[in-house]
Order: sequence, then structure tokens, then C-alpha cells
Amino acid sequence: MTPAARSTLNPFKLAAVVLQRELRLAMRRWDQVLQPLIFFIVIVTLFPLATNPELSELRRIAPGILWVAAMLASLLAADGLFRPDVEDGTMEQWVLSGQPLSWLLLVKSFAHWLLTGLPLVLVAPAVAISLGVNAGSGVIMLALALGSGVLTLLGAVGAALTVGLRRGNMLMALVVLPLEMPVLIFGAQAVQSAIRLESAIGIINLLGAILLLSIILTPFAMSAAIRVSIE
Repeated sequence: MTPAARSTLNPFKLAAVVLQRELRLAMRRWDQVLQPLIFFIVIVTLFPLATNPELSELRRIAPGILWVAAMLASLLAADGLFRPDVEDGTMEQWVLSGQPLSWLLLVKSFAHWLLTGLPLVLVAPAVAISLGVNAGSGVIMLALALGSGVLTLLGAVGAALTVGLRRGNMLMALVVLPLEMPVLIFGAQAVQSAIRLESAIGIINLLGAILLLSIILTPFAMSAAIRVSIE
């Protein structure tokens, strides 16, 4: 199929193809997919051993623990997001395919979130129990779903910027972590409101707006960074 013919493919069919590919590849390297989830669970569940085990104190700092663990787990997962595709030539084929690279990278990032971010969302209420948080599981999951989406997209931008570097982990952290601070702050506030049984609608809406803005802007940043790395 020529590039001109491929350029007429339906974007949603193209997205389905990319999702299927990413899921098949994930089955071959399931150990790497599970690393962020295991990291998140270990950090949250072991933290009470290093601090005051009293539930009232743990409940007070629980929002910060949950979100710092989620942020670091997301950063760990982002490190190898694009590197294998660049090394085996897949990314170069995407650049030359005639398809919108920004759309392909956005779909790939969504697949990455399904594999690494969604599991964190699903287990968060369970691991939060170790911190004395027994209420507001719905708000916690919703806030983490929105926030982890932003973390995944920002991590994808960092991965695209450093994919051409041999040891870009530290640089990626320096680039991405400052951008993730608003998500950390608002996400922790949402969880704190849930623990106190207060309304978190305003904060949830704000996280949703940040996610929408990230969906609009980050694919173009990823595309530009990948093109520079490939060239």
C-alpha cells in the first residue's frame, strides 16, 4: 500500500490497529508492564512501616503518599515508551507512513495508560486501606484516572524528548516532574476532600480540564520531538 493510499485510512480503524499491536506486545513483555503497578503497591503499603503507624496520622498524609507513588510509577513506566519502537525502526515507519504522527502517538499513549495507569486506578482504593482510608473510593479512583492520564501524556512527552539519548532517565525526570506538580497538588486535594467526605467536584473538574488540555497539546509536542530524534 502506497503512502497516499494509507493516508486515507479511517483514524478510528488506525487507532484500533495501534491498540491491538500495543496489547500484543504487552503480552510478550508482561513483566515490564507490571513493574509500575508493583512499584505503586510496594511504596504505598510499606510507607506505614517507616512512619507513625497510627491511623489518624496515616490518614492525614495518605493523599500525598498515593499521588507521589502514582507519579513515580508513571515516570518509571514512561522510560521505555518509545525507545523499543525507535530502535527496531517502527517509529521511522510511522513517520514515513503518511498517517498523522500525532494521532498515532496519542493512541499509543492511551494504550500505555490502559496497561500501566488503569491498573493503578483499580487497586488504589484497596491499597489506600493500608493508610487508613476507608471512604471516598469513587472520588479517589476518578481523580487518579484523570490525573494518571495527564501523568502518562507528560511522561510521553519526556520520553519522546529523550528517546535519542543513551541515558535519558535523569533528564526526563528533570523535564517532566516540574510539569506534573499541578496534578500532584490538585490530585492530593481531591483525595483529601474524599477522606473528609467533602465535595471534590471543583477539583475533579479542574483535573478534567488539565487532561483535556494535555490531550490537545501533548501529541504535537511528542510528534515534533520524535521527528527530531528520527532525523
